[in-house]
Amino acid sequence: MEGLPKFSDLPLNKGDPHHSAWGLYGKDDQLGFLNRLTDEVVLEAAKEIQTGARISLNWPLDAQKDIPFFGRQVFHQHMYNKPPGLSMTTSGRSTLKAAASVRDGLRHFAYQKEAKFYNGVTMDDIHAEGSVVNGIGAWSEKGIVGRGVLLDFHSWRLENNIPYEPFKTGSIPLQQLKAVAEAQGVEFKFGDILIIRSGYMAAFNELKKDELAALAKVMPPTFSGVEQSEEMLEWIWNNFSAVAGDQPSFECWPTQKDFMLHEVLLSGWGCPIGELFDLEALAEHCKKVGRWSFFVTSEVCNVPGGVASPPNILAMF
Repeated sequence: MEGLPKFSDLPLNKGDPHHSAWGLYGKDDQLGFLNRLTDEVVLEAAKEIQTGARISLNWPLDAQKDIPFFGRQVFHQHMYNKPPGLSMTTSGRSTLKAAASVRDGLRHFAYQKEAKFYNGVTMDDIHAEGSVVNGIGAWSEKGIVGRGVLLDFHSWRLENNIPYEPFKTGSIPLQQLKAVAEAQGVEFKFGDILIIRSGYMAAFNELKKDELAALAKVMPPTFSGVEQSEEMLEWIWNNFSAVAGDQPSFECWPTQKDFMLHEVLLSGWGCPIGELFDLEALAEHCKKVGRWSFFVTSEVCNVPGGVASPPNILAMF
């Protein structure tokens, strides 16, 4: 993209946290990487709609029932009589950061050492009376809409006999993700929405309840995800407007480095992170039609000051 600072120029301001790009879109910006989704980029992405096929990537809100990972609250649905019909309410944090598909917002994760969020926002700023700064509601105005690309790592690694254990700390190397893109014939466009099928959801669906309960008790929890590396960060910086996967943490967890991708992506760049996306039907359709790019529309909940939201996401072909 013309005018985009080089990755090697980060951080943009002396004294700011590592790799940060604070001020790139203005000191009060709350959209971050979503500024990359210009009208022109979205219009071009709309060309991906050719057949009208639509696929949801939303894992049901009650998918993990009473065995959530990361200590997240389960989804609660309350039914009560209200003649002449039946009404329903939901409760808990399930509408924001539940044990289901989620889109992390800019209040979710700070630079750990500096204790600062995107564009230098502090915890005091967030907890100030009436403050909605960096709230996910700011993303709801135009949504997260553009060209999505699925990298089906799970299918690729099975075809190439590459071992992968989603419930153990481990990394998906950038080199392998690039190999997946090459095998699929994918060519990235600036502003693409990156979606990675690691195989976590496929593995989760095969486990019995007692196995899930045992894994949920592992503290800290351990998951495989994309590697923490300078190369991974540079790849994301140069190409994408948002990232997501079917894993609980997107990146390897716990981190194997002295930093976490969450710090840089959310707090440094304002790059949305999607987790626990259900990519099984999407992967099947992509393989069937031989195309791994599509139009994406994701409308997060309009919660002023919200930390996270269900993605409410559809892929259209």
